[in-house]
Amino acid sequence: MPKDSPLELTRRPRRLRRFASRRAMVEETVLRPADLIAPLFVVDGTPAPEEIGSMPGVFRLSIPDLVKECQELHALGIPAVALFPKLDPKLKDENGTQALNRETLVLRAVRAVKAAVPELSIVTDVALDPYTTHGHDGVLNAEKDNVDNDRTVAILAQMAVLQAEAGVDFVAPSDMMDGRVGAIRRALDAAGYTDTGIIAYSAKYNSAYYGPFRDAVGSAQAAGTRLLSKATYQMNPANRREAIEEVLLDVAEGADVVMVKPAGAYLDIIREVRDAVRVPVAAYQVSGEYSQIQAAARLGWLDLVRTRGESLLAIKRAGADIILTYFAKEFAKAYKG
Repeated sequence: MPKDSPLELTRRPRRLRRFASRRAMVEETVLRPADLIAPLFVVDGTPAPEEIGSMPGVFRLSIPDLVKECQELHALGIPAVALFPKLDPKLKDENGTQALNRETLVLRAVRAVKAAVPELSIVTDVALDPYTTHGHDGVLNAEKDNVDNDRTVAILAQMAVLQAEAGVDFVAPSDMMDGRVGAIRRALDAAGYTDTGIIAYSAKYNSAYYGPFRDAVGSAQAAGTRLLSKATYQMNPANRREAIEEVLLDVAEGADVVMVKPAGAYLDIIREVRDAVRVPVAAYQVSGEYSQIQAAARLGWLDLVRTRGESLLAIKRAGADIILTYFAKEFAKAYKG
């Protein structure tokens, strides 16, 4: 064969990569602002936005600033926000009673956002960790060595009804108690909130990637000081089959959307969940995932824009229909459609 003769290849996959137009034609996964939910942190009073030290570019917002942020996100094509309160420590107690106060911070925030941006969907967390002095997601038993599953579920169902009453579009139980999705669905329906959806944190792992979030909501100090571990209710990172069991239970109990959390280290779980169910699948790119990308970019080790996009694209490619991410606003700003 002459030295300059081409190889005798029937298939040359690089033909489809040669030009940007060809690459666009055969692109298999498309990520849009409409695929994203922006998590936001709200505080009481009217302080200036406070940047979270472990989450560069993410702020705790007063309700007026939260409303402005939601208006901007809606204008950028972000369809939904997920609200998380940082309570005054003086309002916390062992049973998280502030969660059942109709005038609690997050419910006032919901009403304000809905009044200003009614078209924006609002997701609210259903768990007690922002409200308890011990930082756990439910109430403790008499011995203080376990979260009382059934007592906690009864409280979560009441929380969900109050959130629906305030105007949320989706309640999102993140506590990982057994049976809570069914109890919440029954409570919502009995109260007349049949249109309020449930985004269930179905496969929520006991992950080290949550640290910056706990700083953001003020539960970090409490969460690590007791003998009781969140591993008693959050999933073991070593387990795959268990995730499918949890997801199928939540679908059977009435979940409209199931979620995998975290996302980036659990792409295999996202894919298995996507293959197992017909309901939409969400994935949460959690605070630690966001912060590690930001930190590496600030050190000059990674290209922030490219890494941000690739990390989100991987989650979508794995099978997530919806992604909760702290990159939502910046991604939407850069999106060219």
